[in-house]
This record gives sequence, structure tokens and C-alpha cells, in this order.
Amino acid sequence: QLQAFGGGLVQAGGSLRLSCVASGRTFSSNALGWFRQAPGKEREFVAAISWSGRSPYYADSVKGRFTISRDNAKNTVDLQMNSLKPEDTAVYYCAASRYLLVTTRGADFGSWGQGTQVTVSS
Repeated sequence: QLQAFGGGLVQAGGSLRLSCVASGRTFSSNALGWFRQAPGKEREFVAAISWSGRSPYYADSVKGRFTISRDNAKNTVDLQMNSLKPEDTAVYYCAASRYLLVTTRGADFGSWGQGTQVTVSS
């Protein structure tokens, strides 16, 4: 139902834009988010946005560098990533929350995409 794409290999300081497309159902009444998981580490919250597109919320580690946005008409959520750092290297997952408003807990997200690899070289 959710498919993420746009990952790749980029040098430190570069940019990537991840996109996530929902199919089979609409998520216009759900908050949407991005999580990531680096090798050997637990999955962590990156960013989320409410059902209306207001109130984006970011992890401290990406604040000021990443921007989350959504288009309910297209059933998509994007993550613009600028000033990338090697520590941003991870598999990135988009997810749909069970709730309207922003939440950062993975357990609150009931639908997950398959993940897209982002690798930032130093």
C-alpha cells in the first residue's frame, strides 16, 4: 500500500528527495511519517506530518536539514533531505499513522512501505 523511492548514493553535503506513494486506499485522514534504520541500530523516527499537512515535526538530528510534505490529492508524502551527513545513511521507511495528528512512536503507525536505501559518503 505504501511504496517509497528516491534513495541512492550521495556525497556528504548533498541532497536527496524521497517520495512515498500510497495505493489501494487513501491516507488523507492519517498522519504520515518517515523512519530510518541504520545497520546494527534500532529504527528511529525522522519526521512526521499531520493529516492536513500542518504541524510537521522532526527529530532533532534532522531539524533544519529535512523537510516533510504531503499532497493528499496525489496520496503522497515526500522527504526533502539537504546537507546530508554520513550518519544519515540508513534504510528509510514511510509509514501511515493510525491517527490524524503527529506522533513519533513507530507503534502508532499501522502501514509501512518497503524502505529505500540512502547512503551518504564522506
